[in-house]
Amino acid sequence: MAAAALVLPATLLHAALPTQPDVSGPTSLAGQLLIASPELRQGIFDHAVVLLAQHSRNGAFGVVINRPLDSRPIAGLLAAFGADAGGITDSVRVFLGGPVDPAVGLVLHSAEYHRAETLDIDGRVALTGAPEVLRDIGLGKGPQKSLVTFGYAGWAPSQLENELARGVWVTVPEDLALVFDDERSKVWADALARHKGER
Repeated sequence: MAAAALVLPATLLHAALPTQPDVSGPTSLAGQLLIASPELRQGIFDHAVVLLAQHSRNGAFGVVINRPLDSRPIAGLLAAFGADAGGITDSVRVFLGGPVDPAVGLVLHSAEYHRAETLDIDGRVALTGAPEVLRDIGLGKGPQKSLVTFGYAGWAPSQLENELARGVWVTVPEDLALVFDDERSKVWADALARHKGER
């Protein structure tokens, strides 16, 4: 894996995100889970659940949380990036976070962990694109919960709103258990059941 593919630099992370979040009210879906409609059978989005990291009038950005790939040694990921991997023996499960830039790595994690480049999504979950978070995970001083993804999902202005209006997606508030703990093969069905229970 190319070193540059390990993490998304903070400048690129923020460049990929809408620059002016819409904080005018309930229109922003940041922190919501997007659940693919049973009728959506499009590749990576078939039965996908996406955590929206940011959503505004300029577009939306999120990561798919239920597409596990495999486990990889943290030391190997760090070494590929040219970062210090000394003393690290653990592995992490990695996920396909979306169809955009699948070589770019991001760490979705619980919000008690914070670095200067961290994007706080909703006070409960956050997103960091720096090798230091992986090193901290390997040293046992990283976030309590984390999910390492490669790639992300993005929507142009009004695209997500149009897809929601057509019933391509439904939403539920993010839930830490669904995001980090639920068996990945059950995340879609469990999230959809939660949506149906809220109606």
